Amino acid sequence: MEGLIIGLIVVIVLLIVVISNIKVVPQAYVYVVERFGAFHAAWGTGLHVTVPFIDRVAKKVSIKEQVVDFKPQSVITKDNVTMQIDTVVFFQITNAMQFTYGVERPISAIENLTATTLRNIVGDMDLEATLTSRDFINTNITKILDEATDRWGIKVQRVELKNILPPAEIRDAMEKQMKADRERREKVIQAEAEKKSQILVAEGERESKILRAQAEKEAKILEADAVKQQKILEAQGEAQAIEMVQQAIADSLVKLNQANPNEQVIQLKSLEAFAKAADGKATKIIIPSEIQGLAGLATGIKEVITDMSKQ
Repeated sequence: MEGLIIGLIVVIVLLIVVISNIKVVPQAYVYVVERFGAFHAAWGTGLHVTVPFIDRVAKKVSIKEQVVDFKPQSVITKDNVTMQIDTVVFFQITNAMQFTYGVERPISAIENLTATTLRNIVGDMDLEATLTSRDFINTNITKILDEATDRWGIKVQRVELKNILPPAEIRDAMEKQMKADRERREKVIQAEAEKKSQILVAEGERESKILRAQAEKEAKILEADAVKQQKILEAQGEAQAIEMVQQAIADSLVKLNQANPNEQVIQLKSLEAFAKAADGKATKIIIPSEIQGLAGLATGIKEVITDMSKQ
């Protein structure tokens, strides 16, 4: 009976030992296995069995990308300005064996390496360049850290400057400068707006003057055209009147010739012409030799009138 119990105990112990030496490696992990204290293998995802009392899992390494936020580091710029800069490092373990045996406390090593690299880069830059060159600093730190940590089985994906904190007096000066710049830009914008407004007003006045001048010019042209048309009409009226008078005279002469006037009628017409000439402004009147005294003139008129009445 005692032997049975001892045998059962031995079986249970053996089962426990076997079960305890069955290892299941989860996804995104690598187990570093040592045999007799030396590196034996790096197990990937799956089921593995260790040799009892010979093999042991020295380290369980996550191969997922990891993020480490380091505390602010004190750095001095080229122009002797002390500032605090904290960084964020994104890295991934690519070789579990090198990561396990390459460096003691690898995260602390990365932190110190980041701090020293950051001091070297910022030490060659002035304050303004440091504040405006984040991409440059990030790229250079990433390159240097990646080369330095490669032998530790670590791949540095990127490094970001999380915060850059200059001294309080520098921040106050920067804020005042920014405020002055904003005020200056505001004044420039207002001046440009006022300038554009004045230009628009001047252009409006100029166009208004041009339009008024054009209107006055057109009015004068219309007025001149009206005067011209009036004078043309007056001249045409006078020409038509003269033409009508001349036509009437011509018609009267034609009728007179058709009537075959005698000597007395001719003398009467001469007398009428003489009367018209005498009514004019001429200071000298030449009396035709055919008119022989007032008595003969009166007698001739009487006879003419008599003959015209008979006709």
